[in-house]
Amino acid sequence: PEILDGRVKTLHPKIHGGILARDLEEHRKQCADNGIDLIDLVCVNLYPFKETISKENVTFDEAIENIDIGGPTMVRSAAKNHQRVTIVVNPDRYDLILENLQKNGTVSLELRRKLAAEAFAHTAEYDRLIAGYLEGQIDAETAFPKTLRLSVAKLQDLRYGENPNQKAAFYADPDAGKGTLAYGEQLQGKELSYNNWVDMDAAWELVNEFEETACAIIKHTNPSGVAIGSNVLDAYEKALEADPVSAFGGIIALNRTLDGETATAIQSRFYEVIVAPEFSPEARQILAAKASLRLFKVNVEEQQHTRGWKIRTVNGGFLLQDEDIGIAPVSVWQVVSAAKPSAEDLKELEFAWKACKHVKSNAIVVAKKKQVLGVGAGQMNRVGSAKIALEQAAEKAQGAYLASDAFFPFADSVEVAAEHGIKAIVQPGGSVRDHEVIETADRLGIILVFTGRRHFKH
Repeated sequence: PEILDGRVKTLHPKIHGGILARDLEEHRKQCADNGIDLIDLVCVNLYPFKETISKENVTFDEAIENIDIGGPTMVRSAAKNHQRVTIVVNPDRYDLILENLQKNGTVSLELRRKLAAEAFAHTAEYDRLIAGYLEGQIDAETAFPKTLRLSVAKLQDLRYGENPNQKAAFYADPDAGKGTLAYGEQLQGKELSYNNWVDMDAAWELVNEFEETACAIIKHTNPSGVAIGSNVLDAYEKALEADPVSAFGGIIALNRTLDGETATAIQSRFYEVIVAPEFSPEARQILAAKASLRLFKVNVEEQQHTRGWKIRTVNGGFLLQDEDIGIAPVSVWQVVSAAKPSAEDLKELEFAWKACKHVKSNAIVVAKKKQVLGVGAGQMNRVGSAKIALEQAAEKAQGAYLASDAFFPFADSVEVAAEHGIKAIVQPGGSVRDHEVIETADRLGIILVFTGRRHFKH
C-alpha cells in the first residue's frame, strides 16, 4: 500500500525483488513462492529537486518534500542488476530503447551497461544537489562549500590542449544559465580548440563590461583592441585600429548583433572566431564564404547566472575565488591630484579602467575617445608595461588617459606617462609611496584618480 502521504510507494519486496532478481534458478523460485513478477525494464523520472530549489523564495520544507527516495532506490537497483534489467533515467533515451526492442526484441547488454552508468551518474548528481543545498542551509555564511562537489557534463573532446602534445575536452556546468558562453551555439566554422575557448571567454567577459556598443579583439587572452562605437562597425574599426598587426588570427567579441556592413569589413581579414549575441542573415551570408571562420552565438536572452566562482588548479589542489565582477562606481573614486577631472574625463577614465581590468598583470592601458590605443600586458615591472602601452599609442598618447590595474610602487610610471603627454591616470592607490606618486602628478600637471579597488589578473 501507499502510505505516509506518498512517502512510501515503491519501497517493497514485490518491486525490488522483481528488479534485483538474477537469472538464477533459486532467485526464480523465491520470486514465484512470494508472488513476485520479474521486471526487465525500469523508467524513472525523479522528483524535480533541482527545479524546486531554483525557484525564488522556495521554503526549506518544499525542498525536503521534493527529495525523491523510492525513485533513486529503484534506479540503483535496476542499474546494479543491468545484466538482466534495462534502466532508463533520461527521456531522450526512450526512442533508442524502442528502436532496440522493435529491431531485436531486447536491449543489448552493451547498451544496458551504458544506461547503468548513466543511471548511477544521475543519482550521484541528484545526491550532490541535495547535499549542497542542505550544507548551504546549515552554514549559509560560508562563501565556499566545505566539500567541493562538481558534476559537469562533457560537451566535446577537443583536438588537443594548449599544445598538440596535450589532450583536452570541454565541459559545461549544469548549474549555469543557458545564456552563458558554455551553452552558446556554433553557427559555422572549424571545431573549436582549447585555446579558442580560453580566448572566447576572455573576449566575452571584456565586451560585456560595457553597456554601450562595444567590440574587443583578443589574442592570448589579452586585448589587442577595445572600443565603444556609435554602431557595431564603428566599434570594430576603432578596436582594429589600435593594433591591426596583433589582431591577425584573433578573436572578435561584440555585445550587439553582427550586421552585414560590419561583416563585410571583417571578411577581408583573418580571424579565428567571432562571438556575438546574434548574427544577421546578411552577415551570415557574407561570412559563409570563410568556411574555417567560427561564428559563435551566445543566447543572451536566456539566464546568464554562473556559480560566481573562479576555479584554478595548483599542484595537488584547487583554488577558488569570487568572480571579479564590475568595478568600483565612479562616485566613490577619489581625485587625489591638484588638477581636477571634468565629467568627460571621468567617462574616459572609466572606459580605460574597465578595459585594463581584463589585461594580464602588470597591466597598463592607454585610451582616448573610448578607444584603446596601447596595451602593456604581463610585464614583471609596472613601468615596463607603461612603456609598452605608451610606445604603442605613440603620438596618440598626447592628451590620452592611462589606467593601471594596481598601484604604482614608484613615481617612475607617472614620469613616463608625462613624457608622452598623458592627461589623466586612474589606478587603485594603496602604495606606501602614494604621496610620492601624487606629488609627481601634481608637479607634472597630471590628473590622478584612485578607485580603491585593484584588478590583478594572473
